[in-house]
Amino acid sequence: MQVAEALPEFAEAFPFESFNEMQREALPALLESEDNVVASAPTASGKTALAELAICRALKDGGTALFIAPMRALTNEKEGEWERFEELGYSVYVVTGERDLNPRRARRADILVMTPEKADSATRKHDSRRYDFVTDIDCCVIDEVHLLDSDRRGSVLEVTVSRLRRLCAPRIVALSATMPNIEDVADWLDAGPETTFAFGEEYRPVDLHADVKTYSHGENSFADKYRRLYRALDLAEPHIREDGQALVFVASRQDTVQAAKKARDELVERDIPVGARGDYDFHTETQRLENNTLRQSALDGVGFHHAGLSKNDRDLIEGWFKSGEIQLLFSTSTLAWGVNLPARCVVIRDTKYHDPLEGELDMSPLDVLQMLGRAGRPGYDSVGYGWVICDRAEADRYRRLLREGKEIESRLAEDLDSHLNAEIAMGTVRDLEDVLGWLETTFYYVRARSEPAEYGFETLRERVRDTLDSLVEQGFVEVSEDLSVETTPLGVLASKYYLRLETAARFHDLATREEVADEAILRTVARASEFDSVSARQSEREAIDAALGGRGSDLDAGERKVLAVLRGAMTGTTPSELSGDAWVIRRNALRLLAAFHAFCDRFSTPRTTNRVCRIEGRVEYGVSDDAVSLTAVSGIGPGRASKLASEGLTSPGDVRAADNEGLVEAGLTESVAERVVENAGSLPAVSIDWGAFPETIETGENEMCEVTVESTAGGANAAVRVTVNGVEMTESETFLGSTTVPVGVFGGDAEELTYIVEVVFPDLPLAPVVESRSVRVT
Repeated sequence: MQVAEALPEFAEAFPFESFNEMQREALPALLESEDNVVASAPTASGKTALAELAICRALKDGGTALFIAPMRALTNEKEGEWERFEELGYSVYVVTGERDLNPRRARRADILVMTPEKADSATRKHDSRRYDFVTDIDCCVIDEVHLLDSDRRGSVLEVTVSRLRRLCAPRIVALSATMPNIEDVADWLDAGPETTFAFGEEYRPVDLHADVKTYSHGENSFADKYRRLYRALDLAEPHIREDGQALVFVASRQDTVQAAKKARDELVERDIPVGARGDYDFHTETQRLENNTLRQSALDGVGFHHAGLSKNDRDLIEGWFKSGEIQLLFSTSTLAWGVNLPARCVVIRDTKYHDPLEGELDMSPLDVLQMLGRAGRPGYDSVGYGWVICDRAEADRYRRLLREGKEIESRLAEDLDSHLNAEIAMGTVRDLEDVLGWLETTFYYVRARSEPAEYGFETLRERVRDTLDSLVEQGFVEVSEDLSVETTPLGVLASKYYLRLETAARFHDLATREEVADEAILRTVARASEFDSVSARQSEREAIDAALGGRGSDLDAGERKVLAVLRGAMTGTTPSELSGDAWVIRRNALRLLAAFHAFCDRFSTPRTTNRVCRIEGRVEYGVSDDAVSLTAVSGIGPGRASKLASEGLTSPGDVRAADNEGLVEAGLTESVAERVVENAGSLPAVSIDWGAFPETIETGENEMCEVTVESTAGGANAAVRVTVNGVEMTESETFLGSTTVPVGVFGGDAEELTYIVEVVFPDLPLAPVVESRSVRVT
C-alpha cells in the first residue's frame, strides 16, 4: 500500500513511499480505530512508522500526540527527524530536563517528545500553570515499552503511563521489540486481541544468526578487555574482508575510544583492507570532525560513537558507517536504542559495565537483545550475525536468552513506597479505596495476576496496605478517622525532589536539628540511599584517604568515596583516581543538595539554609569559601571568582566598590568588568543603621531602640536576627528592601551586653552580614 493512498495529507511526513508487510497489517488498527494498540516486532522491521501512523491519526483529528522515547539522545533525534511534520505545518516540541521549558510552546505543540523521567515530572506537576499542557494529550505513543523491565527506569515508565491515563485518558500506542508476554502489556493497556500484534522473526527484514562465544577469563580485568577485543575482531574479520561492516558494543565511552585505537593497530597487523587514507575527498570530509582522535581513527575505517560526542561528530560517523567509509564501529549501548544503524556483524564485547552509582552490573537482557537486533543490513545482507562474548560460566544464561527471549516484568515493587507517596502527594490518591484502585492500574498488578505464585498475588493488596502504613509511621502520609489519606510537608518534598524515602527521612532529621555544621551536611549527602551502591575500587582507596585527611573513618568505603568527591569538588581538586566517577557523583550530589536546601527552607533556620546554599555553590563551581559569594554575580564563573578572591575581592559589595578600574587591575577586561559591576548591582548590599543606640545603661533601666537594615542595591529574601549575649531576641524574614527591627536594651545582671545583628540570605550563596554593638551596664 502506498503512503499517499492511506494518508494523502501526510505523505511527505514519511521517508518512504509504500508500507511494508508488517506496517500494512497494523495500519487499520492505527488509522481506522480509536482503540489502544500494542505491537511487538523485531528490531529494524519498521516500528517507527507505526508510531508515526498513530501520530498522524491524532493530528488529523486535531489532537496532541505525546511520544515517550527511552533515552534523552533519542528525543533530540526525533526533533530532527520530525522536521517533516514541521514542514507540513505541525509543531514539534521536545521537553527534556536539559532545556528550559517554554510552557507556551508546549501548550501549542502538536507533537510533544519526552523521556519517561520528564513525563513523570510533568505529570506530577500537572496542576501547575507550567505543566498543565500534559493533561491535554490525546494520543500517547510509548516507544520501546519493554523498558518496563529496566531497573528503576521501568517503574518510572509504569507509574507515569498509569497516571497519564487517569489524568486525561489518551489513546495509548505501545511499541516494543519482540517480547514473549505481550498479552500482559496489552491487558495492562486495555488493548484488545484485534489491536494487539506480535510480529515474529519472519517479519525481520534480514534473518539473524545469533550465538555466544566464550573467552578465557584471567585475573586482570584490563587484560580481559583485550582478550574479548581480539575475540570480537576474530568474529568481525571475515565480514569486513567481504566488504561487510561490524558494530562492536562496549561498556563505556572511554572503552569505545581505547578499543578503536587498539583495533586500528590490529587491523594493520592482520593486513585487513580497511580505511580511506588515499581518498582525498574523504580526507577533506574528516576535517569536519571536532574530535581529533576520532578524525585519525575514521581515516583508518574505524570509528567510535557515544553520547559524549558532539551531535556533529555523531551524525558524521553514522552517515559514514551507513555509506561504508567506516567498516568497524565501536559504540556504547545508546546506539542500540536509537539510530537505525545496522551492520552485517554485531558483537557485544562487554556484558558487564561499571556504573558510578551502582558498581559493576550485568548488561540488561533487554539491551543485549536490542544490540543483537542491529545485525543485518536490509537490502545488502540475507543474514545478519550477532555474537555475545562472555565468560564460560555465563554462556548458558545468554544462550537461553537468545533462544527464549525475555519476558517483561514489572519493577514497581522495588520502589513501591516512593511511587505511592508521590501519588498521595499529588492528590490523585485520597483514601484507601483509591490506593487499591491505583494498584489495579499498574502493570505490577497485571503481571502479578498473570504470575500469581511468583508475584504473590494473594497478598498483593495486603502488601500495599503495609506500604501505606509504613508511610504513615514515617511521617510522609496522614490518615484521618474517615480513612482519607493526605500528604505531609515531608511527603511533598520527597515526591517533588524524587528522593528515596530513607534519604528524605535523613534530610528531615538533620534539618530539624538546632545547629547544622558543614561536615554534617556533606556526610548526610554522602550517606544518601541514592549512593548506596557506590563502591571504592582498591586503586582508589589511597586517593580517598588523602582527600579526606582522616575524616569519615566511620563511613563505609562507598560513602567515603562520595565524601571525597564532594570535598574535591568544593575546591576544584578532585583526585585523578576518582575522576572517572566524579562527574556522575557530583551531578547527583547537586540534586540532593538542592533537595536538602528545600528541606531546610521548610524545617530549619535561614542560617542553615544559607549554609547549604553556599555548599551547593562550592560543589558546583569548585571555589573556596571566600570566593563562593562571587558566584551569585552573573558573569563571574569559578575562574573569575577565584581570581578576584585572590585579589581580596570576595563579595558583590567588594565588586561594586572596586568598580571597573579595580576589576581591570584584578585581571578582568574592561568590557567584562563593566558588565560584572552592573550585575553586582542587582544583588543586595546590606547597610545596618543602629540609630540612637546607647553605649551604657543603668541597672534596672530599659530602653527600646530601633535598628534599620536595608539594601542599598538590589533586593532579596533575607532573614534578620538579633541576639544579645548569644541569646536570640528576635528573628524575622523579609524581602530586603528595608526593615526596622525593635531592639530592647535592658540593664540586668551582666556587666556588658553584646548585641549582634545578623543578616542572611537563604537563597543566595552570600556570606552572612554581621555587626555588633556593646552596651556597658552601670
